[in-house]
Amino acid sequence: MTDFRFDYGPRVLSGTGRSTSVPDLVPEGPVLVVTDKGVRGLGLADPMLAALGDRALVFDGVEADPSSATALAAVAAGREAGVTSVIGFGGGSPMDVAKVVAYLLGSGDELDSIYGVDQAKGARLPLVLIPTTAGTGSEATPIAILTVGGAEKKGVVARPLYADWAILDASLTFGLPRGVTAATGIDAMVHAIEAFTTKRLKNPLSDALAKEALRLLGTNIRLACDDPANPDVRGAMLLGSHLAGVAFANAPVAGVHALAYPLGGHFHVPHGLSNALMLPHVLGHNMAAALPLYADLAPILDPGLAPLGRQAQAQGLVEALVAIAADCGVPARLRDVGVKADDLDLLASEAMKQQRLLINNPREIDLADARRLYEAAL
Repeated sequence: MTDFRFDYGPRVLSGTGRSTSVPDLVPEGPVLVVTDKGVRGLGLADPMLAALGDRALVFDGVEADPSSATALAAVAAGREAGVTSVIGFGGGSPMDVAKVVAYLLGSGDELDSIYGVDQAKGARLPLVLIPTTAGTGSEATPIAILTVGGAEKKGVVARPLYADWAILDASLTFGLPRGVTAATGIDAMVHAIEAFTTKRLKNPLSDALAKEALRLLGTNIRLACDDPANPDVRGAMLLGSHLAGVAFANAPVAGVHALAYPLGGHFHVPHGLSNALMLPHVLGHNMAAALPLYADLAPILDPGLAPLGRQAQAQGLVEALVAIAADCGVPARLRDVGVKADDLDLLASEAMKQQRLLINNPREIDLADARRLYEAAL
């Protein structure tokens, strides 16, 4: 067996209404709750906030593709209030910001000093993460992505960012619109696929979790779109997203994410949708290097592929993913989200800044490859 290291991540509480358990999971003192105005307006956090009472300080200024300035504003609010713990409540953006904020408040480090891999080495404040979408898996990972300089996505990847607790409450996802359900679900599927096929740090535990995540997500994503209040389906999606997060926290994602990030940074395309748009094209590029691994995954999404040859199975995986996206109503082309041919050079150049991710891809993606893949997706 190959040598490897595996981190299981946060402890997990799962079940309806478990967010009201937060007071038992954090120390005494003021609690900084990091969320966004959309989630706050839906009232999803109200039971948790009621349980915390006057201990809660709510920072709801997190935007999509959150900026470094937003993270620093949350740090300032938490420091002024003397908070002793942090809660991230919402989708990937609030949870990513909460991770950075808990670390900066606890360690006293400067934000600019911790971008990259394993640059954050200090101690953070106690941290609880509560997802309201079944997609990012952010509650499971030691990864936070911020937008710097208006468009560039930069990551903080370090074990101190793992939360103490993740709370999985499927009822918080019941009200998600179909488009968000679809895009975040495909995002989680990309996490599972890229973790299983990554060139670096792939291991038997991440493989097992990635496969089970893909099974849960692939079996339930259409049902979640068509029957959004089904608790069993929503629970399966949330668990699949979490398992995929644990997998890619250990076996990192690659080319799909690298090419998706510029779409979010420059065109404000939601992250899950960005991944969905680039997924079939990057998988096609990787086919020569990753064909056996794609073939292994294919019958999970389409059992009818099981008796076929490896080439047909691998191609069937791509076709199954395209079909899922179409059935769920996800846009198929970059032009559907406002990208034009004149934008392709910029996108390709920006993708090359994501070397943290590109080094994990099964097959090299250079500048010309990136432009060709964007053109194929246009």
